[in-house]
Amino acid sequence: MNQQQLSGYVPTPPAARMENHGSAMVKIAMQSGQDVFARTGSMVAYEGFVQYEPNPPAVRQMASQWLTGEGAPLMKCTGDGLLYLADYGADVVCINLNGDSLSVNGTNLLAFDAHLQWGVQRVKGMAKFAGQGLFNVGISGTGWVALTSRGTPIVVDCGRGEDETYVDPDALVAWSTHLKMKGKRSFKASSMIGRGSGEAYQLGFSGQGFVVVQPSEDSTDRLRARG
Repeated sequence: MNQQQLSGYVPTPPAARMENHGSAMVKIAMQSGQDVFARTGSMVAYEGFVQYEPNPPAVRQMASQWLTGEGAPLMKCTGDGLLYLADYGADVVCINLNGDSLSVNGTNLLAFDAHLQWGVQRVKGMAKFAGQGLFNVGISGTGWVALTSRGTPIVVDCGRGEDETYVDPDALVAWSTHLKMKGKRSFKASSMIGRGSGEAYQLGFSGQGFVVVQPSEDSTDRLRARG
């Protein structure tokens, strides 16, 4: 075999704690004392010495809030080496939080630094408009988060202008939690937004921060376990 044919797929030396290897995989530089929470079953490879603890105590304490019936969908990863995670070929986005707060759709959460503050939170104001997606995972602090997206996402900077940014709730991946959010009904847009008939629902965001939107409507239950 001509190994030069495979040279473009060889992993490069890590340049950050979390970074992409291709569009659909995250590479995490693991070190002792710098643990990671990751979606259960998302490990595809690792180098060095890495251990996994499914349903760790920190997750069990929150299990009743996940409302899935499938158990807490996170495992704790510890050790030294390189860890590679993926989720059925979905695109991966790595975000470095610097004292920021992020609200993430649980189905799009792939991994995050274990020292970050996190918890399951009710998304206020969505129930009467979207009828679903009532619970997200709130993550805050300084550290890394890896998200997944069904296709290449768009990251909209809501602070670039005075206009509000409107998003289909089923395509929403994550947003800065200090953004102002409101719901909107529209009859005229129902043929353009969403797959259902009748009214269309959008969420409007404004303020300083960003919104991550995937090019696919995810109508599955949020916070489901990977299986």
